[in-house]
Amino acid sequence: MRDKTDGALPDLPPKPAARRGEVSIWTYFKLFKKDILSAQPARLYRAWMAEMRTPFFRSYLCNDPKLVDLVLKQRPMDFPKSERMRVGLKPLLGESVFISNGETWAHQRRIIDPAFEGGRLRIVFPAMWDSGVAAVERLQKLASSGPVEVEAQTSHLAMDVIFRTLFSVPIENEIAAAAFATFREHQNAQPIANITAVLPLPKWFPRFHSRATRKTARIIRDLIGQLTDQRAAEIKAGTAPDDLATKIMTTPDPETGKVFERDEMIDQVAIFFLAGHETSAAALAWALYLLARYPDWQEKLAEEAQTAFHPDKIYFSTLSKLKTSRAVFREAMRLYPPVPMFVREAACPETFREREVRPGSQVIISPWHLHRHELLWERPDEFDPGRFKTPNGKECLRNAYIPFSAGARVCPGSAFAMAEGTLLLAMLVRAFRFERVDGRDPMPVAHLTVRAADGIYLRLTPRAQMPKKEVER
Repeated sequence: MRDKTDGALPDLPPKPAARRGEVSIWTYFKLFKKDILSAQPARLYRAWMAEMRTPFFRSYLCNDPKLVDLVLKQRPMDFPKSERMRVGLKPLLGESVFISNGETWAHQRRIIDPAFEGGRLRIVFPAMWDSGVAAVERLQKLASSGPVEVEAQTSHLAMDVIFRTLFSVPIENEIAAAAFATFREHQNAQPIANITAVLPLPKWFPRFHSRATRKTARIIRDLIGQLTDQRAAEIKAGTAPDDLATKIMTTPDPETGKVFERDEMIDQVAIFFLAGHETSAAALAWALYLLARYPDWQEKLAEEAQTAFHPDKIYFSTLSKLKTSRAVFREAMRLYPPVPMFVREAACPETFREREVRPGSQVIISPWHLHRHELLWERPDEFDPGRFKTPNGKECLRNAYIPFSAGARVCPGSAFAMAEGTLLLAMLVRAFRFERVDGRDPMPVAHLTVRAADGIYLRLTPRAQMPKKEVER
């Protein structure tokens, strides 16, 4: 693709090469296990729909905005979460809101949604700020001493936000630190690359998971259980802080009057680890890399951050002033959506684009391909945070931008995640200048989320020292 203004090739951020030609189901599974993205053919960036047939099931990847709208918004209950994808995640997530279906899912959403509504974001904002301050202090020790692997740093930061907003403890807390370390081991076990998800086994047939998957999931759930038990005791004693865990554990289902039992709460906290931590960490790391690659945007964001923060106190209203930071974070999630694919299952006979879809077929919505679709987006592979002000960008934002899914099953913490990413990105760029390392541009790969194959290494140079400010509480 050439720039129409001067004929020069645009500077494109890294994108994995697509698969060439057709492959067998077993070859596809091996490619999928290595990287979900490069296992897919290039035609998906132009197709409105694609069908994949195997001896065991059929899959339909939908890029047509009308089909995406049908599956996610109009009739989401007719397209429940696929059992094939639930298989690998169940050891850690149990029956959490991320993978549950039917009345179980509806019951969970009725309890969880109030924790993220209205003024709750204002309540947890100070915890986000404290996490950002702690991250800047940690990075001051690493800056100017050589390349820094920023994915590890954003992972630490995002997990710190989770623990501070959920349980009012920093990641330095003994239980929090142990859970964080074990979660990284769990991700390395590649739990969704599970062969029993491919075979046509009945639901009652036991699913097999690797020893590492089972061990790390058990440790994480035990640690979450300890935090849950501590909070239950504090709630009973009337000493619990007003954070997300307290809100979720004390909110009754308005239809049944029931609150979460212990194991149900562990399930939900586990998904906050996965969706709340892992996705935020990935998006923030890619945003920092993109700013290092495009320094003009970085300086624009740094200037905005310098003027947006009050010299003596941080106010919640500061978020509304960080327009460039929000646009950069939004564009980073377009190019590198944290969750690359949503997998649903057709619960009844369907017709997609004059093609019969049988019950039990997989229905795949791929933010990765939708966000880069060549027939929807102008210059889809280019980094341009300003695109969302254009007519094309505004139209695609409504119809072809779903980093948090959409409709009834949209991520309940989407507003939380956008505020977190916008704030932390501004705090980091205000404190440091980020630069690429020669020969070490990252290549995205996808397992649970879209990460870099060998990490994201950047050089950090401190800007003017960021003063510690009191946050309005």
